[in-house]
Amino acid sequence: MQIHSVGIDLGKTTFHLVALGASGKVLVKKKFTQRQLLTYTANMQTSLIGLEACSGAHFLGRALRKQGHDVRLIAAQFVKPFVKSNKNDFVDAEAIAEAVERKNMRFVPIKTDDQLDLQAIHRVRDRLVSRRTAVINQLRAFLLERGMVFAQKPAKLKAAMADILENAEADLTPLMRNLIDTLWGEWKTVEQQIEELNDELERISASDAGCTRIRKIPGIGPVVATAIVAAIGNGAAFRKGRDFAAWLGIVPRQYSTGGKAKLFGISKRGNVYLRKILIHGARAAVLRIKRDRAPIGTWLDALDARAPKNVVVVAMANKLARIAWAVLSSGNEYRPVAA
Repeated sequence: MQIHSVGIDLGKTTFHLVALGASGKVLVKKKFTQRQLLTYTANMQTSLIGLEACSGAHFLGRALRKQGHDVRLIAAQFVKPFVKSNKNDFVDAEAIAEAVERKNMRFVPIKTDDQLDLQAIHRVRDRLVSRRTAVINQLRAFLLERGMVFAQKPAKLKAAMADILENAEADLTPLMRNLIDTLWGEWKTVEQQIEELNDELERISASDAGCTRIRKIPGIGPVVATAIVAAIGNGAAFRKGRDFAAWLGIVPRQYSTGGKAKLFGISKRGNVYLRKILIHGARAAVLRIKRDRAPIGTWLDALDARAPKNVVVVAMANKLARIAWAVLSSGNEYRPVAA
């Protein structure tokens, strides 16, 4: 029995394996627990194994690679066209086995433990930032109902919190005062947690060679640098910088037919979080870069004269993504050159 490719459909507790022969015939169809699966693959001939890029895929991918298998992760959207008829776990596993054989298929690199740790820090930080925003919005709403309005910046509300809680003449009932005090305590706690994660990202970015190199690029600080390294490592998954920018979704969405090219707004594909913070970094660079001194300044001035501000910011994010990929993939230091 010569196995040509293997597809494994991942679950939390059960894993479905389908092995295909050279002609595409199903040779093996089995259901396992995680331990049973690793025992079975350890005794199986070295094979090409495909997994969907989902939760748990990076751990299992590394474990199977240690056993000598050629493991490749595939985004779920690229597996879907190979699913036949109705969906079930074995059909999904068979579709993965067929998709992994394709020569022009796009694969997801298996992340290292360090990348997964960095990614986890960013996800926790992003959740805490969202929670802080929710707390501030709720505070504003409660205070607005009592006739107290503050400037939009959180710093203005933060500076006024002590006076709000201590002012006996404020139109607050004892119950509402207690609720405001609880929300104020939550805000300070979340703020401290975010600062601790920011310090950790600063420490990691200062000690990581790739982060240190791309931090020299205008608009890329410790948060953006560590997010890029967590997402793409050394950038080996992309052939060129434009491929990385396209994966991030900061290139025009295309719908062309009949020889006529139609381009729309950015595609917004790929890593939503990384695209968001990269655009924030690009906005800071566009606003603060000294264009008369920076080599990229001439390009920015020309673009600013003919395009809206948001288009300029996204174009800058596109350029930053390409530069970051070039620095990571080449291993060289960032050298500013004219655009």
